[in-house]
Amino acid sequence: MATLTSSAAVAISAFSGLKAAGAAKPATAKVVAAAPAAPRVAVKASLKDFGVAIVATTAAGILAGNAMAVEVLLGGDDGSLAFIPKDITVAPGEEIVFKNNAGFPHNVVFDEDEVPSGVDAGAISMPEEDLLNGPGET
Repeated sequence: MATLTSSAAVAISAFSGLKAAGAAKPATAKVVAAAPAAPRVAVKASLKDFGVAIVATTAAGILAGNAMAVEVLLGGDDGSLAFIPKDITVAPGEEIVFKNNAGFPHNVVFDEDEVPSGVDAGAISMPEEDLLNGPGET
């Protein structure tokens, strides 16, 4: 918001005192307007801050995009025994988080015949004694 302020400087050339009769001498006045503040400087600073924020947000998004995890729910909201989503595709090294969506115990065990060749199903499966016992456990 720009604000224009003006100040006035008054100069009186002479003061002859108070007289009951006689002609008044003319007085001179000089009005000086203050220069308006340059709002462009504030706008430029705001745009610079905005640009820095955009760059930081974009960099965070790129870095977080590489560290994203796929979440698979164990059990449907309707009580069904299912993995939701049923099918996923992940890149090597990408994290898969299995989350218990129901109140009964679950585990995650991969079948050797169902994983791609070269993947050790035992290494990516949960130990059978470990269970996700409650809703929200991962």
